[in-house]
Amino acid sequence: MLDFLWNLGAFFVALGILITAHEYGHFWVARRCGVKVERFSIGFGKAIWRRIGKDGTEYVLAIIPLGGYVKMLDERVDDVPDELLSQAFNRKTVWQRIAIVSAGPIANFIFAIAALYLMYLIGVPAVKPVIDGVRPSSPAAQIQVHEPLKIVAVAQQKVRNWEEVNLALAGHIGDKQVSLSVVPLQNEGIETPKIYQLDTRQWHFDPEKELPVTSLGLSIFQPDILPDIALVSKGSAAQKAGIEVGDKLISINGVPYHNWNDFVTLVQGSANVPLSLVVDRQGTPLTLTVTPTERENAQGKMEGVVGIAPTLAPWPDNMRLQLEYGVLDSFSVAVNKTWQLITVSLKMIGKLFTGDISVKNLSGPISIAQGAGNSANVGFVYFLGFLALISVNLGIINLFPLPVLDGGHLLYYFVEVITGRAVPEKVQEIGFRFGAAMLLMLMGVALFNDFSRL
Repeated sequence: MLDFLWNLGAFFVALGILITAHEYGHFWVARRCGVKVERFSIGFGKAIWRRIGKDGTEYVLAIIPLGGYVKMLDERVDDVPDELLSQAFNRKTVWQRIAIVSAGPIANFIFAIAALYLMYLIGVPAVKPVIDGVRPSSPAAQIQVHEPLKIVAVAQQKVRNWEEVNLALAGHIGDKQVSLSVVPLQNEGIETPKIYQLDTRQWHFDPEKELPVTSLGLSIFQPDILPDIALVSKGSAAQKAGIEVGDKLISINGVPYHNWNDFVTLVQGSANVPLSLVVDRQGTPLTLTVTPTERENAQGKMEGVVGIAPTLAPWPDNMRLQLEYGVLDSFSVAVNKTWQLITVSLKMIGKLFTGDISVKNLSGPISIAQGAGNSANVGFVYFLGFLALISVNLGIINLFPLPVLDGGHLLYYFVEVITGRAVPEKVQEIGFRFGAAMLLMLMGVALFNDFSRL
């Protein structure tokens, strides 16, 4: 319940910030173009707070925090007194209207830059993208791994951490090949990276089940897994058996504990079968009986689970890095990162239409809420990165040429630029209905995917 409330709270905070940025873009440009703004609302429905500003605009915080709007003076909506006609939106030139409508998505991109700028100014702890093996018969099988290798570039694009590696790889899903540049970790900065051209025609990637890098067959270097229990899930089989945080695994069914992977394999194959565990608790050996509960895994198969997590050894110092820049450098890095997010997002959207990515991968508000809660839980800088990603996607989605979105209005205005006359209102109304139907359909698919993942 606490996780649900935390995710919900983080979601509303994130949504409120992003909606405010988007609507403020419309508001700011409208005012500069001489349009009278009657209401600036964050949320829909009944107002829970309102204030009339010195500029005559009514500022509103409404009860349903799932959107917002800027109401401008417009003859097509209300009767406008003669003395205010010059301040009506519909009386402005087509280029002014284009500027006002496009300002919302542009504000989202600017906000992403600002969030990333602050993130890089504060500094982001990260680990270097190091691999320690490859899976036979995988797209990456040709890479020879005799020692830990650091990935330094994906398709000639430099990468510094796993987040950048996976983001870069995601943009090449569906391509026939992708290049990876690697260098021995011990010789980074000294040895020239070796470039491998990977054949990705048979590359199958499901974002719900694995990361792009592991789907290629690369094994991510992980610190040693210690036998000490770091987490016991509430209500789990482990908690019912009396296992506590800090316990050290000694043996399972009389067999000495060897490694975590073997233990997991045994548990997964022992659903509803009692296991005898010997643990060391503050120097005292204890024998406990735990019965793994049954659950369905990502492949649809039933497996056992006990609800514990091990302790990881610290990351080696030569694998840690701090993505931190100065006042000026942070800005250029933030701009480049925002551009990368935009291009990758557009590529992913294109691959939805080509079939390289399934519509099952569309995410809705539930997934976004979970992402907001998880990133906020990890730390402020990660929440900033999450805000930047969602802000970029919000800006792109609003530029879709669907009449109910900003992109649809822009489409009508560019038609007006080309033809010299406004699109007839009847045509616009048909377009709005079509756009609303398409948007509802996409939202329905996204929500269905969200619920199927729960």
